[in-house]
This record gives sequence, C-alpha cells and structure tokens, in this order.
Amino acid sequence: MGLFDRLRFRKKEKTPEERAEMRRVFATRYDHFRLLIQANTRAHELMGELEEALRGFTPYGMHFVRTLCTRISTSIYQMVRHLGELESQGHRELVAAMQVINERIMEELEPENHAVSGSLVIDLTEVNRDHADLCGPKMAMLGEAGSSLGLSIPSGFVITVAAYHRFAQSQGLGTEIDRLIQTMAGDDRESVFQASSSIMQLVMETRLPDDLAEAILEAYDNLAAGLGALPDLAVRSSALGEDIEGSSFAGQYRSVLNVDRASLLDAYKEVVASKYSRQAMAYRLSHGIRDDDVAMSVGCMTMVQSMAGGVAYSGNPINVRDDRVSISSVWGLPKPVVDGTAGTDEFIVARDPLRLEEVHVADKIDMYVCSQDEGVCREELTGDKGSQPSLTEEQALLVARETVRIEEHFGISQDIEWAMTADGAFHLLQCRPLMRVSSGESEAPVANLPEPVLKGGRTASPGVGVGPAFTVRKDVDALSFPDGGVMILRQALPSRAALLDRASALISEQGGMAGHLANVAREFGVPALFGVKDAVGRFENGRILTVDAEGRAVYDGAVEALLKDHPRQRIMRGSPVQAALRKAARHIVRLNLTNPESPEFKPVNCRTLHDVMRYCHERAVNVMFAFGTHDDYIEAASRQLICDVPKQFWILNLDDGFSPEGLARKDRCILLEHIVSYPMQMLWAGMQAVPWEGPPPVHGRGLMSVMFEATMNPDLIPSSGTRYTQKNYFMVSKNYCSLQSRFGFHFCGVEALVGERISENYASFQFKGGAANMERRIRRARFVGDILEMYDFRVRVRQDNMFARVEGLDHDTMGHRLKIIGYLITHTRQLDMIMSDEAAVARRRERFLKDFKMFDPPTEDE
Repeated sequence: MGLFDRLRFRKKEKTPEERAEMRRVFATRYDHFRLLIQANTRAHELMGELEEALRGFTPYGMHFVRTLCTRISTSIYQMVRHLGELESQGHRELVAAMQVINERIMEELEPENHAVSGSLVIDLTEVNRDHADLCGPKMAMLGEAGSSLGLSIPSGFVITVAAYHRFAQSQGLGTEIDRLIQTMAGDDRESVFQASSSIMQLVMETRLPDDLAEAILEAYDNLAAGLGALPDLAVRSSALGEDIEGSSFAGQYRSVLNVDRASLLDAYKEVVASKYSRQAMAYRLSHGIRDDDVAMSVGCMTMVQSMAGGVAYSGNPINVRDDRVSISSVWGLPKPVVDGTAGTDEFIVARDPLRLEEVHVADKIDMYVCSQDEGVCREELTGDKGSQPSLTEEQALLVARETVRIEEHFGISQDIEWAMTADGAFHLLQCRPLMRVSSGESEAPVANLPEPVLKGGRTASPGVGVGPAFTVRKDVDALSFPDGGVMILRQALPSRAALLDRASALISEQGGMAGHLANVAREFGVPALFGVKDAVGRFENGRILTVDAEGRAVYDGAVEALLKDHPRQRIMRGSPVQAALRKAARHIVRLNLTNPESPEFKPVNCRTLHDVMRYCHERAVNVMFAFGTHDDYIEAASRQLICDVPKQFWILNLDDGFSPEGLARKDRCILLEHIVSYPMQMLWAGMQAVPWEGPPPVHGRGLMSVMFEATMNPDLIPSSGTRYTQKNYFMVSKNYCSLQSRFGFHFCGVEALVGERISENYASFQFKGGAANMERRIRRARFVGDILEMYDFRVRVRQDNMFARVEGLDHDTMGHRLKIIGYLITHTRQLDMIMSDEAAVARRRERFLKDFKMFDPPTEDE
C-alpha cells in the first residue's frame, strides 16, 4: 500500500468536543432504546392479561376491554415513537399502519346499533314471541302464553325498547350515563356503588320527552276506558336479555306495584333506573353482558287481586332427573316468594297422572295485599290461617297442570309466577326458562364428618363452599364483604346478588328455592342454604365455615372430606363482552411478521399491534447493534466475548457496561472480567455454574419425535436463513442486560435491570421452541415455568412459549434469580426429548433444585 493509500485510510483524531458529542448522541440513543424495551415489556404483560381474560375465568366488562386495548395500543405507540428517534426510515409508514389497526380495533369495540323502530307503546294483547326485540323476552313470552294457550293474563300495555331509546337520546342522558360508566372501576365495589347511585339519580331527574309521556298516559287512558275503571298497575321490567336461559336477571330490576295514573311516569323511570342498580350492574359484569346490549322495555299490567300466589317450577332446579312440578305459595300477593322475605308453602306434584305427592306448610305470619289508599301493604294473618296451606289440593293440581302446558308450548322447563283469585281462577303473571343444575345427591355420603354447628333449612343451590363468615345486615356491609366469604343473611333479598360473584356460599334464615336470590345463586354456582334458623349473629365475621348445601349442614373450619376439585368455571365463555374482546384481539395478538430476514418484514405489512411490536423490537435491536459497531463509536462498539464455551457471544456496550481496560482494547474483543454489568455477570455465572453434560438419554419414541420435527420444521435447519439464525448477543450497561440467544433447538431471551432502587428491579425470561413434538415442548415450557414459580416469578405459558417475570426484589436476591435463569438456559437444552418420561422428569427436577443450593448466600458457619 502506498503512502497515498495509507493517508487516505488514516482516521482523523477526534477532538475532545467531538468525543463528548458522540457520547451524548450515544447516551440519547441508549435512553430511547431503554424506554422502547420497557414499553415492549409492558406490552407483553398487557397481552398476557388479554390472553388470560380470553380464557374467561374472571368477570370483566366493556370498560375493562376498552381500557386494556387502549393500554396495549399506548405501550406499542411508545415503541413506535422511540424507534422513530433511533431510525427515521419507515417511521411514517409505521405510524400509518398503527392508525389503521387502531381504527379496526375500535370498530370491534363500538356498541352495535340497537335502535329499534316501532311504536313507543303497544297493547299486551298484540304481543307475542315475535316481539321479543321490541318488548323484551318477559313480556313477549307472557303475551304469547296468553294468546296461544288461552291463559288468563293481566290486561295492560308495554312501553317498548323504542321508547327507551327515545328517553336515552333526550337531553344527553345516554351520553352522560356512558361517561359515568367509563369512570367506574369494575373491580372496585365502592366505585361501582357510586356510579350506580349517580346514574339512577340522573335517570330519575331527567324529564321524559313530551311525546313519550303523552303516549304512556294515552295507553293508560285507553286501558281504563276498556275496563270501565281506573286500574292500579304493576310496572315491571322486560329488558332485552332478561329471562333468557342462563341469564335470567331474576330480581335484578325494579318492579313497582299498585301504581295509579299520577305515579305512572315516575314508576316507569324507576324501572329504567333499576337497569343501573348495583346488583344489576354486578350481574351484567359477571355474565359478560354489555351495557349497550341491554335496552329496557317496561310492562304495565293491571294488579290481580290475589287470594294466593307464588312461583312454580316445571322441574326440580337442582336435580335434572326429577321432573316433578314444585310450587311455592303464600297467602295474598306472590311478592314474599320472589323477594325471599318469608317462609313459603311447598307442593310437589308428580306427572302422568298429576298427583300431589308432598306438602310442606310454613308458619306464615303475614301477607301482602293491594290497598286502594296505601298501595301494596302488609297485613297480619289472623287466627290459624298462618298455619294453613295457602292452596287446596285441587288448586295445586291446577297450577301444576298449567305449568306443564306452558312447558310443552315453549319446549323448555319453565319458571312461572302466578296468582289465584278468590273465585279459584288461575292467572299467569310471568314465565321464563328454568335453569336446572345437577346436585351430588347420587354420590356416596361422606363418612366420619364432624358434628355440624348448624343444620336444617332447604337446599336453594347445591354444592359445598368454604370461607370466612360475614353477616350482611345492611347495604353498607357489602363494601366490606371479603372475597370468598360465606354470606349470612336474615332475608334472601334480590339486592344481595351483587355479592354472589365474590361469595363461596350463602346462608339465609328466610327465603326458598323459588326466590330471585336462589335463582341467581344457581346461575353463579354458589352453594346456598335457605330457611336456616338462628344463622344471623351465630358466627363472628372471619370465622371459617364449611357450608354443605345438599347435606343441609354448616361445619366449623374447613372440612377437607367434603371439598372436591371442581374445574374452574369459564364464566365469560360465550358472553357478548368476551366476544367483543376476541374480535379486537384478532387485530392485537396475532403475529404475521415472523421472519426479520424476509423482504416482507416492512411497516406496511403490519396488520396487528403484535406485528408493530415485533417490527419495533427487531429494528431497535439491529439499529443499536449496528450503531455500536460504527467506527465513530468504537468506545461503545460490540465486542466478541472471549470465553471457554463452544458458542460465539457478542457484547454491545450500551453505556457503562465495560471497564476502562475493556474499552482500551483495540481488537474488537472483550474479556468477561472487563464486563461490569451486574445482571450479565449473574446470568453468566448461572450459565457456567455446572457444565452441561450433553443431551439426556432418549428412548426410541423421543428420538423419532426429534428427528421428525427437525426434518419437518424448516426453522430448525441452520442453512435455511430463518429467523433463528441470529447472533447470540448481550446488550449491557452497568445495571442492565438483554440476552437473545439460541441453545440447541430452543430460543431464549432475558432482560434484567438490577440497581439499588428496589422498586425498579426486574428480570424477564422468555423461553420457547424445541426439537420434539409440540406436546413435549409444551411440557418442557411448563416444567421450566413450574420451577420459576417457586422463586417468586410470575409465569405465563402459551403453547411451548414460556414468559416469566420477577420484580421488586433487592439487589442480591435479583442476582440469585438471574443465576437460576442462567442455569436453566444451559441445562434445559434438549430436555423436551424426555418430557414423556415422568420418572426422568422428576429426577431432573430434583437435580436442578439441588444445584440451585449452590447459589444460596453462605451461612455464618461457612
């Protein structure tokens, strides 16, 4: 090479100012990269939360769905913004792609247009099952039963769903309700109660539109003209989604009885407002029902002068093999039966032919009647009437006969509300599908049980529950009700359903199987025992009780012999809220950009937020890696690690990860002792603590599985140029470390920040892949996750992909956890091949736990 050539390639010495500027530029880039990685970690965690929500084990509402999707989008947008600071190329296209994706997500979360055309008010005689979308299922089924079966139903009219939308659109009512719901935290009971109170007050204070008020009063006047008298009305809810199989909304909405013309408009608003009662809101949340999907229709029917009334089931609700009709009855109006505020007579009627098999007469103290001056009032039963059955045998058979007819017409078991007038005529007040569950009565009884501390009552909902006792005497007690508590009540009020999603069991002194609270308890799968004397005040709050609803007994402490492992109920499965989240998730979690080496790996091809996230992470790592190797930034260049392992590791110094001696080297290499990154040193110590002994012995099927997978999966062929043929590299600073590497057929990533500020410390570990079939790879991922859970890690396993994270631990404890991660990286190689051999897996687990002891801090004796 001549003098000219040597001069041409000679580098110009940098001035101190230029070196300072380079350090500033690199520090700025490192800061953006660090913030991008933090946003990436948050997005991964939020996606894990989304995937857990899709499993459907815990309740959530649309506010949770919208908030979660927004948080994921915000975290990924932070990645886009910081990538734009690192690399301007493609930034505009990436922002545009993300905007399109967010618009698609929002479209999935927008409420469906439920606007219904039709009359504001319709006469009940014109209503049948075809009017369910206009009049709600409750009124539609009642009208159908009256017209098709010739049953006597009350005269009246329905204020339709069209009227509800007219009311909601007036004076900004619906918009303000939506705003109040958005401010509510679904998992905060006090927040729900406050929102409920505010919305109900808002509804009551909002004036009805003139045309709606006129239509309602005109319907009343027409009804009065036809009857030749001014009737008092029962004003009842008939919301969309109410009284359907699996979601009865039993007792969750308001009914107002004995309403005259002057009070009719306010009564209508009371029923509409009850859509936002705390129990109704909790019910929708627990069933995954969107608030937007529940429009309120209201039935206005003449009061029936009831001599006796109650509820009838066309089958046993807690025994699907028992098709006998069960009738719950009281004197007067049926209100105490459905409200759970009194004891009820019970009549069991067998079919084919109908015959009365059992009669249980309760001690009845009073009854509810209609008073022209005072509305619905309670009267004390005189003489021996309280001890007399409220139905004769002939009347009980009449109720059973009509119940069976209604079941045969609708083709499904029925729950009906009825009234019997003084002339012995049967009147149908309501009918809906009956939810039936199976009890464990056919199972062998459990022997050697302790003596119950309380026994008796009737099974309202089957099962066994264990938890701390908590007596609810007034509404404010609900704010202190513990998760998993045993709720103890004097009366089985429907409003207590707001706590059922948190209760392990329910005990009530009053109420029966036919009450609204019993219905909801069965829907929630909460064991319930009603009619238990002296339950209130018997137990201190917090005392652990076991409630055996089928055995009609309460035990002190947790009775293990009665407890069974039941599969967790996916309470959100099939719900409208989960469906909305699932649709939105298609634009969030799916990953299409899988190969960074592909020419299709471009911003314009990002179709989901996960694509954007993957693109940002991949480009940021590549940019930082290339940036650190640029000649102008040799002090921060990537160096090859000089180490005694058969793998090449490259180290990118992000800031202060190298010692001065390391920085002084000119050969693009680095010694381990010149790396001052604490998390990398701990991770490396774990990786090198025990030499890898090679792959475990594999039996024939395991070997064939590996060979098959290796030949069928192109990503496992080193020469194919896939996404797995990347360098193994560390990016480090003094307190930070990121590792991306391939070990055998599995791939891992580690990120850790460990400093003196405990609240900021974290370590995350991703582990996936393998050479065996998917089943074995999944088992290995779970094997690794199970071990990490023993050491404070939060673990999520999705197929063969395991994510683990630990945070908030002190400096030395974080180092200990990083050593464990390093050990697992080294020693889980090819472990998927033995995952079908339980004995071999157990031995390997025992070996790992034994080796981990070497990472424990020395004791004083040592």
